[in-house]
Amino acid sequence: MRARRRLAWTLAAAGVFVAAPRAEAHAQEPQQEPTQKPDDAPPKKPAPKTNKDNATQNAPDQPKWDPLRAEKDLEVGQFYMRKGDLDAAIDRFQDAIEAKPGYAIPFRYLGEAQEKKGMKKPAIKSYQRYLDLYPHAEDAEKVRKKIERLYKEVEKDKK
Repeated sequence: MRARRRLAWTLAAAGVFVAAPRAEAHAQEPQQEPTQKPDDAPPKKPAPKTNKDNATQNAPDQPKWDPLRAEKDLEVGQFYMRKGDLDAAIDRFQDAIEAKPGYAIPFRYLGEAQEKKGMKKPAIKSYQRYLDLYPHAEDAEKVRKKIERLYKEVEKDKK
């Protein structure tokens, strides 16, 4: 008996849990399944439709909200901007927005890339979203002027 207690004490010190015979008998009892939901339970809402082309759906191991991935996507997007690959930069900035939706900085960079590519209306939307999320930014006035200039260019292109 003494050897059994010493063994149990040694195993417990090593982090191994040894259950007593009474606890084992109790643990083997079958658990009852919960009863069915009442009829007055609200029906489940269908899942919202999402874009089937985004990175998180193509790679299910990627979490929806990942601020570190958003920062990395920003860095890579800026690299592509310097390199001149605007399509890749736009994709990276959109991935950053997907990874951290309330983060304003990717919207500013996305607007810059869209503006350089000649996508004026999407650039206006991106810049506006940046200002909505970060209205007191240091460059807010500069971004507002960009939006006004882009509006004028869009109006000019309509004529």
